[in-house]
Amino acid sequence: MTNILNWPEYKVLQVKELEHDYQIHAEVESPPRRCINCQSSNLVGFGRREEVILDTPIHGKRAGIWVDRRRYQCRDCSRTFYEPLPHRDEKRLLTTRLISYIEKQSLCRTFASLAEETGLDEKTIRNVFRDYVNRLEKKVRFEVPRWMGIDEIHIIKKPRCVISNIEQRTLVDILPNRNKPTVIKYLSALKGLDKIQCVAMDMWRPYRDAVTECIPHARIIVDKFHIIRMANDAMERTRKDLRASLSAKQRRGLMRERFVLLKRRGDLSMPEEISFSSWTKNFPVLGEAYALKESFYGIWDNQNRSQAEKACLAWKAEISPKLQPHFAPLLTAIDNWWDEIFNYFEHPITNAYTESLNSLIRVMNRLGRGYSFDALRAKILFTEGIQKVKRPNYRRQPLPAAAFGRSVAVPLPEPINYGADISTIAQLLGGEDF
Repeated sequence: MTNILNWPEYKVLQVKELEHDYQIHAEVESPPRRCINCQSSNLVGFGRREEVILDTPIHGKRAGIWVDRRRYQCRDCSRTFYEPLPHRDEKRLLTTRLISYIEKQSLCRTFASLAEETGLDEKTIRNVFRDYVNRLEKKVRFEVPRWMGIDEIHIIKKPRCVISNIEQRTLVDILPNRNKPTVIKYLSALKGLDKIQCVAMDMWRPYRDAVTECIPHARIIVDKFHIIRMANDAMERTRKDLRASLSAKQRRGLMRERFVLLKRRGDLSMPEEISFSSWTKNFPVLGEAYALKESFYGIWDNQNRSQAEKACLAWKAEISPKLQPHFAPLLTAIDNWWDEIFNYFEHPITNAYTESLNSLIRVMNRLGRGYSFDALRAKILFTEGIQKVKRPNYRRQPLPAAAFGRSVAVPLPEPINYGADISTIAQLLGGEDF
């Protein structure tokens, strides 16, 4: 009979094909010759029992191996044992082949679909996945970034800290929360902290405190898009405050035109320019707030730190008392994060692309509704083919002259793994293969 298992260690006795399953009856080809306890060869048969081991699906059907497992007794040590089963997982009644299949597939498919395909309980799929991820955590090491990004995303009902490699545009890790002890624990465990030169972040004090404590030599840069966004927020507060004094018709019109007030002046279309002129002419406070927003954007057009700082001081002096409350959060942030904000002009790096990463993570979260945080994190970081790896070239290098001009292959350093490539994640999600 054809060995459908493709394992010479098993002798296939019978194959039954049912509607949804294959039942493969088999036995071990070569019985043990020595006691597994004392290595004596003085063995005698001591009964049998049938065990069912699940294997990878065959032809789209679930596969189970019914093994007629023999039991032996050692006449020297009097102990009994069952014959070992080749290719069986040590912890579960599954073949190692099925374990490997589940591990790879669980990173790109839902646990429920794998459970349906293999005939296993979903809890078993989760346990196999967890063991696999634990091994990957010990095995896979991402390169410590030269330019580190620290951002956050709100998934599964909690804000999570996102660590990225800005230079390589990869995701390095996702932490379970954004608390200072968690970030410190992560940074302290990294090997090669001296490689980190700059850290871009939003204005969350625990991030700054953690970086200052663990990487005191690194320059902290506030992502300029976070601070610029606050100017838009000030514009919105001005609009909402004005709305309270308007008629119902005017309020509806102002609500529809709110995006016009958030656009840059040079990006306005002709109809938007007409609408903008109408609102700012009738309500000067909107024009004043808009001018402040635009001039704040202009600070980042300066070429060096000194010019930018002078421009910011001049901008602060232009804010009238009536607009002070609306711009107060921005002014407070500038005062509290002055050095970190203007470090950008000496180290112009930004975490902006991480915003697209956050959107991708949300999509993945929706596609796998019900994932735990650990499962979602592992799928993002460890899915096969998603990591950005730089593999060294191997070249032949000549031996010293005494070696008569012969050459030998000299291996270069190990491949460098930069983490999960954001563009690859986007492609996988776009093709619905994730």
